[in-house]
Amino acid sequence: MGFLTPLPGSLRISDPAALAATWFGAGLLPRAPGTWGSLAALPPGLALAWLGGPWALVAGAGIAFALGLWAAALYAAAAAKDDPSEVVIDEVAALWLVLAILPVTPIAWLAGFLLFRFFDVIKPWPVSLADRRLKGGLGIMADDMVAAAYAILVILICRNFTEVL
Repeated sequence: MGFLTPLPGSLRISDPAALAATWFGAGLLPRAPGTWGSLAALPPGLALAWLGGPWALVAGAGIAFALGLWAAALYAAAAAKDDPSEVVIDEVAALWLVLAILPVTPIAWLAGFLLFRFFDVIKPWPVSLADRRLKGGLGIMADDMVAAAYAILVILICRNFTEVL
């Protein structure tokens, strides 16, 4: 695997939990795994949007969230960490929720991507509260969903001033 972050000793990349948790290895890329995971969420998100519109993205986010609860908990236990940075399925589920309220245009999706990453990185309250207090799979998944809610709120406010979003 060379330059990739190594998996915990008990997991292999072929393990379903490792594949899901790292979003098919995107979270194993060095430096900023959350950004890599978010970028890797865009092509399947675009496919969902084209095939089924916003509701397909919402359904996909729900499925990714449920899968993430399981996969993130197993990965975290194997890594003996509360929130391993390689686990990026939380970014996938949250970003798809943000994208669901946006038109499928490069500008709108770039804005959604940047807003979500901003709130996921800076972790304003209550994102930081969820990050600190919740543990296991739910803890890993929840803070990103709160960051997504912040991004969605900003997008809804911006709609009062622009037609781009």
